[in-house]
Amino acid sequence: MLDFTGSEADFEIMQKLILPAMLLIAVSPQTFAAGYPVSGKWGESASANKGTIDCATLRVIEFNGAQRTDSKGGVPAYRIKSISANGPSRFRVVDEFTTGQTNNARLNYTLTQIDADHIEMNMTPGGILKMQRCK
Repeated sequence: MLDFTGSEADFEIMQKLILPAMLLIAVSPQTFAAGYPVSGKWGESASANKGTIDCATLRVIEFNGAQRTDSKGGVPAYRIKSISANGPSRFRVVDEFTTGQTNNARLNYTLTQIDADHIEMNMTPGGILKMQRCK
């Protein structure tokens, strides 16, 4: 037989624990699923010059909300699975992609925003891909 005599005490304890738990979740390190921290078209470039560049002949990666496309990579389109801040301008990203041969494969990398016109994608494996904002 069930004993409900202590149920009011249990309810008060739950009320006291729920708000702190919700606050803890709200202030924990952010994990985004909404979109990338950068947007627009970025061309592959090792240049340190300020400003945008002409990307007509370059490999171009475009970040658009929760999707990114790659003009010359092996996979044409990725969608963001998760992203977490790893400092003020560094992000740990997990992308997901599907091709004719692969379903829901994942790619992990670190995205660093160097300045307003430069980013780096540290692909493991694959190395660092340096990019500059397109005109």
